[in-house]
Amino acid sequence: MNKTDTRSIRMSFGRNAWRFVGSMLLAPCLAFGATSTERQVDFSGMSIEELANIEISSVSKKKESLSDAAAAVFVITQEDIRRSGYTSVPEVLRLAPNLQVARVDSSQYAITARGFNSTTANKLLVLIDGRTVYTPLFSGVFWDVQDVMLQDVERIEVISGPGGTLWGSNAVNGVINIITRSAHATQGTLLNAGAGTEERGGAARYGAKLNDDTAFRVYAKGFERDGTERENGTDVHDRWHKQQAGFRLDSGSEGDKMTLQGDIYDGEQDQRVNDDKTISGVNLLGRWNRTLGGDENLQVQAYFDRTRRNYPGQFREQLDTYDLDVQHRFRWSSMHDIVWGGGYRVMEDSVGNSAALAFLPADRSLKLANLFVQDSIALSEQLKMTLGIKLEHNSYTGTETQPSAKLAYKIDDKSLVWSSVSRAVRTPSRIDTEFFVQSGPVSLVGNDDFQSEELTAYEIGYRAEPATNLSFSASTFYNVYDELRTVELSPGGTMPFILGNKMRGEGYGVEFWGNYRVNDWWRLSMGYNYFKKDLELASDSSDTFSIAGAETDPRYQLSLRSSMNLSHNVELDVALRSIGGISVGDVPSYTALDARLGWAITKKIGLSVSGFNLLDRKHPEFGNAVSRSEFRRNVYLEVSWQF
Repeated sequence: MNKTDTRSIRMSFGRNAWRFVGSMLLAPCLAFGATSTERQVDFSGMSIEELANIEISSVSKKKESLSDAAAAVFVITQEDIRRSGYTSVPEVLRLAPNLQVARVDSSQYAITARGFNSTTANKLLVLIDGRTVYTPLFSGVFWDVQDVMLQDVERIEVISGPGGTLWGSNAVNGVINIITRSAHATQGTLLNAGAGTEERGGAARYGAKLNDDTAFRVYAKGFERDGTERENGTDVHDRWHKQQAGFRLDSGSEGDKMTLQGDIYDGEQDQRVNDDKTISGVNLLGRWNRTLGGDENLQVQAYFDRTRRNYPGQFREQLDTYDLDVQHRFRWSSMHDIVWGGGYRVMEDSVGNSAALAFLPADRSLKLANLFVQDSIALSEQLKMTLGIKLEHNSYTGTETQPSAKLAYKIDDKSLVWSSVSRAVRTPSRIDTEFFVQSGPVSLVGNDDFQSEELTAYEIGYRAEPATNLSFSASTFYNVYDELRTVELSPGGTMPFILGNKMRGEGYGVEFWGNYRVNDWWRLSMGYNYFKKDLELASDSSDTFSIAGAETDPRYQLSLRSSMNLSHNVELDVALRSIGGISVGDVPSYTALDARLGWAITKKIGLSVSGFNLLDRKHPEFGNAVSRSEFRRNVYLEVSWQF
């Protein structure tokens, strides 16, 4: 069977499966009308004070109100997600003003915090319900497979700044924690379908109770996304589709809770030559929480995650991850609130090499063990010091130490000022140590002696609610980097190129965001960040392009959002973002306008239409001028029905 026949069969199967799922979802929606109307908590109706008191857990691995968190943390709520009109996790992350989000093509994104962005960004840690979505290939995230049913997300906590003390290696510049709702909060049936000028998608979810203490949900979703074009109008050949299904079971009372959840997915992406790329995976997670009395509790979590990707003509990979984590919180006297724990992870990575690109050895078993402790010390009613340290042992560099210290002063019930200093590391990946690529006479190889990239970070922040209708957060930071990756000539100035650690530098900037409630039906939000970095090479470095190649970050980002609840159950949301240009690839600055108009026909049925990139016909966001994609103005109509 030749390539054309194989591809035809795959496309036929994918289209037929999609039509079958689509018919199941669309039939009831077309009969009754619909939109995303599930509102477990209506954040649009919350006061500024209520928004400030949303409980989060990512900053200190314990529940605390957002107003008390001594970190630059932004929370994307379920209502923010629903009213944005966005249909994917990467697009939703645009709502966080402390992230840099750039779309690369139909399926790829470059996402980071506080600099060093790329499609293989390696200084940002991402979790979904406690499961780290990480590849040891490049110490980062494949964004094309990170998906959840957006209607089931409770909140997304986005921390800019290092989190290595609690979360470990690669939490260098930030942490994203995607937290979905308990099955108890997603009862009944939800059907959702949408179609637009560039994307079609649908989802179905059903939740029910097995008894008073046990609830479950199951879901299935899928989408088909058109390919993108280059500046000259040629097709990039990156059209793709993906299907995903999963479940969640929650059981127990307040003092003893258990969660079991899992997902399975499969997708296919077009490419100009060779057969289509394929991606697939499955994960299963279990978590037990036990309240031991007062503020003392114990959590045990374990998960298995298998991911597969096959890029014909390039490489293929299967990664199996086994992870176990234990965490214990208790109070020691009235002053000390202690969280401590540890974990062990095994990653079995197997790569199918090609003639031009290889990992040597092809199969690798990587192990990661850690132990951490953090103590929040109440020096007075208003002043708190937090000290912590993480010891982590990896397969490449042995034991790494990641300490941190924070000081937070609660000026009054409405304002908090904090400062921190911390150390974080980005441990070596398989690219750093085991990579081999050949392009004509030029070759590049990894380095067995590659060291962890290091960060020492200093930060000062202030969060306040100066009026009942106004709140804001501001922070400034200074990051000192060492042992950054470079590309060096072999000893004697000959080929091949070898990866090294001969760059250092500093990054600094400011971040600001705020909310202003004009009246009961209108809320405004604003975000701004400015970032700059200065890098230099060691005196014995032969690298000639890593400094220029690191200029992949816009100098500034500005975002404005308006959310209105109009009469007759109509909602109008408008989001404007202005992004500075990027030196690498000479990506120009751009301003984009997104808008959504929604109508809740009944409490269970609604309709919405969203428009994206409304200000220009198309624009690029990342990549070099020759091969990068440009993103067009597009419209998306969405209907859903909850019963």
